[in-house]
This record gives sequence, C-alpha cells and structure tokens, in this order.
Amino acid sequence: MAGIYIHIPFCKKACTYCDFHFTTSLKYAEEMTDAICKELLLKKDRITEQVGSIYFGGGTPSVLPSPLLNRIFDTLTQHFSIAADAEITMETNPDDLDAKKIAELRHMPVNRFSIGTQSFFDEDLRWMNRAHNSAEAENSIKRSQDAGFENLSIDLIYGYPLLTNVKFLENINKAVDLQIPHLSGYSLTVEPKTALASLIKKGKQIPLNDDQSAEQFQLLIEKLLAAGFEHYEISNYSLPGQYAVHNTNYWRGVSYLGIGPSAHGFDGTNRQLNVANNAEYMEKLQQGKLVETVEELTQLDRLNEYTMTSLRTMWGMDLHQIKQRYGKTFEEEMRFNLKPFEERNWLQVEQNSVKLTPEGKLFADHIASELFLLENHER
Repeated sequence: MAGIYIHIPFCKKACTYCDFHFTTSLKYAEEMTDAICKELLLKKDRITEQVGSIYFGGGTPSVLPSPLLNRIFDTLTQHFSIAADAEITMETNPDDLDAKKIAELRHMPVNRFSIGTQSFFDEDLRWMNRAHNSAEAENSIKRSQDAGFENLSIDLIYGYPLLTNVKFLENINKAVDLQIPHLSGYSLTVEPKTALASLIKKGKQIPLNDDQSAEQFQLLIEKLLAAGFEHYEISNYSLPGQYAVHNTNYWRGVSYLGIGPSAHGFDGTNRQLNVANNAEYMEKLQQGKLVETVEELTQLDRLNEYTMTSLRTMWGMDLHQIKQRYGKTFEEEMRFNLKPFEERNWLQVEQNSVKLTPEGKLFADHIASELFLLENHER
C-alpha cells in the first residue's frame, strides 16, 4: 500500500541544531493549509491503490490549529482510499500535548504520535533551545497514554557535550519505564547554516566528539536490546512487531506522495521534490500549479538507493532481489565489492542475505557509499 507524507512547515522555536524547512510564524497557516489541500487534490490520481500510512512531519504539525488539521483530514478522506488499519502518525512536541490538544487529536484519525522528546534533562533542552521542559516531556507521554494513544514513539538525541553516559542511561531507562513501544535515537550532527554550526565556528561551543557518539550509540543498542527492543533500522528501535509502517516503507522502496513545501515523493521510479519556499509554494498552488522538480532515477540510482536503505535495516540487502531487478552483472559486482567489508567483519553474507554486524553499524553510511556502483561499473 502507498503512503502520504505531509510537511507542516511551522515550529514555535528554532532548535540550535535543526536544518529542516520551517518558519516560527503561523501568520499564513490558513493559506498554507489551503495550498496543502489543493496539492492533495492535484496529486490524488497518482495513487491508485489504498493508502496504508499517512505521516504528518515538519516542522511541528501539532502547532497547527485543530480546525486546520481537520480540513486536511477531510481532504484526505474524501479523495483517497485509506485502509481501515492505516498508520496515521503525527509528529508532536511535548509542550503542544496538553489535555485539550490531545482530546482534539483523539477525535481525528491520528493513531500514532512521534514525540520530539530529545532529552529528559532541563539543561540539555535549554542547550538545544527546545520549547519544552523535562516535566512536559514525561507528562505528555503519560497524558497521551491515558487518553488511549498507546502507539507512541519518542526521539532521543545523543553525542552532544552536555550528555554524559550516566545521563544518557537515565534517558534510556526513562523511555523504557514509560513503556514506549518505539524509539528513534539520533546522533547529533552539525548541519551548515544552523545556530550550532555558527557557535562552533565562532569558538563559543566545543566541536562534537565522534568517539562519544559511537560509545553512546552502542550503549543505546545494548540497553534497548536488553529491554526487549529490536534494532530494526540504524536509528530506530521497537518492541517486536511495532515497527513504524511509514518509515519502513521508505526503506523498502514503497511509493508515497510528498505534500507541502520541501516535501519529497517517490513513485517507484522517479523522485519528486517540492520547492522549499513557503511563499512560492502557496502562490503557485493558488494558481492550481504544482511546484515540484522531478528527479529521474536511473537503474543505477535505484540500485544505489536500495543498497543504502536496505543495509540500514535488520532485514538487510537481498542479493537475489538485486539479480532479479537489475541483472546478474550488478549482482556479481556487488558480491565482489562486499568482500573487503566481510573480511573486516563489518557485514555478514549468508547466501543471498547481507547484514551489517554490530561493529559495521558504526560505519553504515561509509559502507553503503563504498558499495555504490558507478556508471559503466567503474570503481
């Protein structure tokens, strides 16, 4: 089944590390909602099958007033065939999830929250310039569970200067104690044009430590596996069978619509990229025009994407599938290129299955990039 991703480009505050597309002004929230609904209408014929997942990302979708969210849901339900058991996720921040907002969301088709917790320590949240505090982080989870939202995921960040291993363990234990069925753990990265990058460049903030990130990544894996979680993707952990449907479909190459400014879509062959400019996006949609660039993916592009995404998951890369989809020559070259990493014990090859080892997970992106096949099969 296909998916729909909807980018809501609004946030209360700009986190020091964030480079996603958003604005902190809700001035044009109604106009943006109108544009999103118009884009859904213009793209509705691109999906001929049932929709199995809808994901509201951003930005912070939970800052959008409930009447505007309902307008988007009305458009979705009127013009798309949505499976009865579809996963419908909304990214939220703890400070938005008061009793009133949760009650409003309870009356919408939303059945899963992804909560941007990041940490349960106030000093860390202030350092990140988050809008919530530690009490809100914990209470928003409990409040959501009490209201019947059991399918929850939270984000935790690691690898930043304030986070000792002792503190990170407390964050992990808190998540386990709160009976969260899904957790995403991200190593903090310094993205260009962010406040964090500027502070480091000016010497006002010490650079991040790769060794610390690696150690805390391994700590996260160890503790969550011991608590019964599966490490089913490099950054994602869940209790058995509670994988994120929408994101898992990304990694498996399932088609999805990308709606909203800066959103990406994929039709199984090509990728569509919306303009990352709110004013231009709204203006064009008011005229009934799409604002997307189509990236035509070659056979080699699709193979390299499959290499990158499949290796990140616990299911791994299927060499038989490569042979079926792309031909024997590609499969043979891939087997040859795997050997150095197999010798270093960074990955294991068993017949047609290729999976990263625990050590290899530390180098997932590097391994994938080294396995990318070039035009004319030249390395």
